[in-house]
Amino acid sequence: MQGKVEICGVNTAKLKVLSQAQMDSLLLQANQGDENARQQLIEGNLRLVLSVIQRFEKRGESPDDLFQVGCIGLMKAIANFDPTKGVRFSTYGVPMIAGEVRRYLRDNSAIRVSRSLRDVAYRVLQCKEAMVPKLGRDPTNAEVAKELELTENEVAEALDAVCAPVSLYDPVYAEGGDPLTILDQVKDNRNTEGNWIDQICLQTAFKGLGDREKEILALRFYDGKTQMEVANSLGISQAQVSRLEKGAIKTMRKSFSLS
Repeated sequence: MQGKVEICGVNTAKLKVLSQAQMDSLLLQANQGDENARQQLIEGNLRLVLSVIQRFEKRGESPDDLFQVGCIGLMKAIANFDPTKGVRFSTYGVPMIAGEVRRYLRDNSAIRVSRSLRDVAYRVLQCKEAMVPKLGRDPTNAEVAKELELTENEVAEALDAVCAPVSLYDPVYAEGGDPLTILDQVKDNRNTEGNWIDQICLQTAFKGLGDREKEILALRFYDGKTQMEVANSLGISQAQVSRLEKGAIKTMRKSFSLS
């Protein structure tokens, strides 16, 4: 959103700025039903909307859409604000605008999650926003969990649920060659086609052994026992275990070479 001059056809460089005295006067008039004052308040606080939606610029949503939603939040804030309470409008308006944007992102997510989980995520995001001024930094999941009486896992799960989805083919690094994508970082190098074939061949070769040979290999390579421990377990000598083990491995290798 940085460097963008127009949003929804509005030239952001020419937005009005109201003084505190003007704000107080217009808020009183709007509270008494003056539509002209209400319109001036909306136009005079569009910069406030811009400052709020910048927090959500990495969600993958159109800035124009977020701006429109933020304006709805601004109008709700103006309609519900009580100027007699002695609170600055921005203190009341920012959470209202941010809340409207979060509801929009929550309800229009490409990945559908349960209502209860979305509600938890909304509470978590509100709590994090409220804790930042107190701590002077972003709170940890543990701190948020303690504040809301949730587990860290519940907080992490809720935040993951409202994260904007990304494509596995989105580039994460590109310089002088083919870009490195998310898929390159998360792909499974163990369960490849070649490994599947080797696994099938290994299982087939193992099934071709005698019962005693299977038992010895299982004790040796699955249970991690020494040849002496296997010999004691089976009631035979270590030399017999060694001979049967070597013979079984040789048979399996031969089976592999024929595959």
